[in-house]
Amino acid sequence: MNCAPIALFTYCRADHTRDAVESLLRNQEAAESDLYIFSDGPKNESKELAVNENRKYIHTIQGFNSIRIIEREKNWGLANSLIAGITEIVHKYGRVIVVEDDLILSPYFLKYMNEALEMYKNDDRVSAISAFLNPIDCQAPNTFFLRYFACWGWATWDRAWRLFNPDTKDLLKQIRWKTKEFNVGEHGGFYGMLYCQKVGLVDSWAVRFYASSFLADKLVLFPGKSLAMQTGLDGSGTHSKTGDTVYNSMQLSMNSILLADIPVEENQAMYQAYSRYYARGRKKFSIKGKYHQFKSFVRRLTGIDYK
Repeated sequence: MNCAPIALFTYCRADHTRDAVESLLRNQEAAESDLYIFSDGPKNESKELAVNENRKYIHTIQGFNSIRIIEREKNWGLANSLIAGITEIVHKYGRVIVVEDDLILSPYFLKYMNEALEMYKNDDRVSAISAFLNPIDCQAPNTFFLRYFACWGWATWDRAWRLFNPDTKDLLKQIRWKTKEFNVGEHGGFYGMLYCQKVGLVDSWAVRFYASSFLADKLVLFPGKSLAMQTGLDGSGTHSKTGDTVYNSMQLSMNSILLADIPVEENQAMYQAYSRYYARGRKKFSIKGKYHQFKSFVRRLTGIDYK
């Protein structure tokens, strides 16, 4: 197998980074894979010790075909670091597998990623391969397609990454009247996240890549069992909340994902399953929810969102 390079993005949590790397090393393909580690610089003096501790660990990593470490002198932030790192690698190699330091990967993660990258490399309808399966309420097929994108363990090609549009205002303008589809139903909140990106409340590359892929009418391949588990939502990270443990209680697939020749079209049953997932726990007719929906409608109607 011609293994794609792996881009690992890390910051200041050596324990999380170690867990992510050790899970990658349990993949047979790790020994044949080139690993690029992007280490962001400290945001302030209080983070210097943790960043240095993390860097001390990453310089001890072995077991991959080759390892290259890129240490940022300054703090780029996750979005800028990831966009620059992916762009560098994907333009050089034509494909890339992306991992962040707060993930635990299945022993079959790299096999699935590399096989899927090869299978769909020339299919312009497919923009990415995702390894994470949300805790939906039904049995999923071995693989399926959605227009939705999940960033916890994923891969892409140069041809698809070139679709990436970092201009949030332009994305908001184009999605203006497509919010229900983009939100995977009424409750996904991805349009709201895109708006928060515009006003500086979040710093997300993922929602912009999703929006870019969505507007190009591209599809993302998902596995029927999750090959990635998120462990960083424990309050230790920049973008995490204490107590967000639903994802790190999930079970990883301990079996290989069988890639079959399935129709390259959105799986409507799985779209509905994801829509139900995002609707859970939301009060559909709550006064607060309706108020925010009304505000969003007014902003879209007047064009405020993209000005």
